[in-house]
Parts: sequence; structure tokens; C-alpha cells
Amino acid sequence: MDTIRVLQVVTIMNRGGLETMLMNYYRQIDRSRIQFDFIVHREEEGHYDAEIQSLGGRIYRMPQIRPGNYRLYFKKLDAFFAEHNEYKVVHSHINENSSFVLRAAKRAGVPCRIAHSHLSDLGIDLKLPFRLYARMAMKDNPNRYFACSYHAGQWLFGKQLAASQQVTVLNNAVHVEQFQYDPDVRSRLREELGAGDRLVIGHIGRFNKQKNHDFLLDVFKAVQELRPDTLLVLAGDGQLRPEMERKAARLGLSGSIRFLGVREDVPELMQAMDLFVFPSLFEGLPVVLVEAQAAGLNCLVSDAITQESDVTGRVRFISLKESAESWARTIAGASPERRDTAELLRARGYDTGTMTQWLADYYLDNGLYRKKQA
Repeated sequence: MDTIRVLQVVTIMNRGGLETMLMNYYRQIDRSRIQFDFIVHREEEGHYDAEIQSLGGRIYRMPQIRPGNYRLYFKKLDAFFAEHNEYKVVHSHINENSSFVLRAAKRAGVPCRIAHSHLSDLGIDLKLPFRLYARMAMKDNPNRYFACSYHAGQWLFGKQLAASQQVTVLNNAVHVEQFQYDPDVRSRLREELGAGDRLVIGHIGRFNKQKNHDFLLDVFKAVQELRPDTLLVLAGDGQLRPEMERKAARLGLSGSIRFLGVREDVPELMQAMDLFVFPSLFEGLPVVLVEAQAAGLNCLVSDAITQESDVTGRVRFISLKESAESWARTIAGASPERRDTAELLRARGYDTGTMTQWLADYYLDNGLYRKKQA
């Protein structure tokens, strides 16, 4: 069989959760049989672009999806699929906007059109009416339905389709071996952070409204009043980072918080942490929460996150209706003891090492490659 090419559709290949998961699969898949190419929707280079190209992947750039440029965007999509008839599998990860890409793919006769839901809500902003329109336009443009959790599938595809068992829950798997505890790594990273013997509370996520950093800083202020020997580590970047840095200074927390920016060493960074805190306003099933469990950490997260995310029994859900002081008491009383969760994650299908072959077979079967070969 010749190498087949699967088209992955994303916003930009930065170090977000779904992008990191995709790269984990891409690195481990047999690239002599299956190669990934990418449609992205940003002109700027993504963090993973150079690696994608080094692995043999192609990157195609489309304009941002905005209400004012729908007509241009649709025209470019049709032109793309008219020119690239080699793709028999299109796997779209842009939530409700997948409807547009997969409509063009359907018109071009692509046999396997996967819409993949990675969220369970949209939040409220000026784009909401247009995003709701895109979700309603989904219809039968996809013919395969993936979601990171049952709730995420229900949100994007509707209760009826989710209940019909047509939605495949593809677990947000991680490369479990990378998160195995190493005391030498922990010692090195804690020295880099200037942690000493302090309790290190970790959070990894983009600085946007969804991740709820504003509340997290209030919580940490209350934690400091209970346990002054704590350090908050924030990895990630985004539009709200400067505002959060200013707030940390106003609260007198600057000396007890590390704003680390985007990190390439998340598995190692998690070795330095003692607890993981994640008060998001909404999520699908966050990859970083699976990573934190793979690192053996106790995780304290908002009740807006699906219960499905507790894969190992290491996740405690706290209501966002609770006060910052209530959150702080729970965090201050949590055990920093970590456990080896590797076998449990593998057994439950959350290791890309064990799930890569399943995904490869899915692409081959549903892209009709095996039938063609037969």
C-alpha cells in the first residue's frame, strides 16, 4: 500500500491540548503507511510547524473564519479540494466551524469526513450568533462523529445523535511514558523555579476568559493566607496574561507566582508540581488534565469540567459557586502525594502508545483504503 495522507484541520498548531495530542499520534503513527497534513487558519507560524514539516507533513494556510469573509473562505475551500483530490479522510478539529470545511469536502466526494468536538460550551461573546449558526449548519456534512467526551459530543452534535451511539469518544490520550516520575528531574525543575521546600501549585493553560485565571489568583491569595509556603506556577500565554500579571502585583503575590509563558517541557514541569488546579469555566475534556493525572498529581478542578475527566480517581471537583476561600481551604488540605497511574491510563485507553494503532486502522477502514487494496 502506498502512503496515504490524512488531512487534519485545526486553527493553528500551537502548544494547546488538542494540538499536542495530535502531535503525539503523529510522532508514533507508522508514517510509511499514514502521513498527516494540516489545514491551519492563521498566517503566522505555529509552534509545531517546523516539526510537522520535518516529519513529512504539509501545511496549507486558510484565512481566519470570520463572518465578514465567509464567502471568500468558502470559495478557497472549494478551490482547495478541487486541487487536492488525494484526500480520502478529512479530520476536522475546529468544533462548530468544522461544518464549513466538511461541506466543501462532501461536495468534493471525500468519503470519510470526521467532525471532532473538543468543547462542551462556547461561552458568550460577540461571535456567539455566528458560531451557533455554524453549529446548526453541521447537518450531514460530516459522516463520522468524534468527541473528547460524551458531553462534548452531545453539545456539538445534539442529544439525539449522541444517544444513537454514532458518536465515537476518542479519548484525549497522552504519551504516558513521558510523565513517569523522576526525582532528578523534579529536583532540577524545582531549583529552576526557586521552589525550595514550598508547596508548588501548578496550572497550565492559555490566558483567556475560559481558563478563569482571574478567579485562580483570588484563590491563590486565600491559599497564601492559610499556607504562606506556597508557590503558584502558571505556564501558558495569551491576551489576558499582562492583566493577570498586574493583578498579581496588586495582590502582593508577584514573589510567589511564576509566569512561565509557553513551555516545551510540560512533562518535566509537572514533576516539579505538588498539586494541579484548574478552575475553567468550560472545557471538553482537557488534555492537560489527563497529563496531570499521568504525572500522578492530585487535581482540584471546577465542576464545569465533565466527570469523565477523572480517569484515575485523582480528580476532585469543586463548584465554581464556592468562594475563593472555600477553594483555598480544599487546596491547602489536599495531599501532595503522587501515585503511578501509567497502567491505569493505558487500560482505560488514554495512552497514545496503545491508541495509535486504533486510529490508524480507523483511517484505513473508513477512508476505503483497505477495500481499494482488496
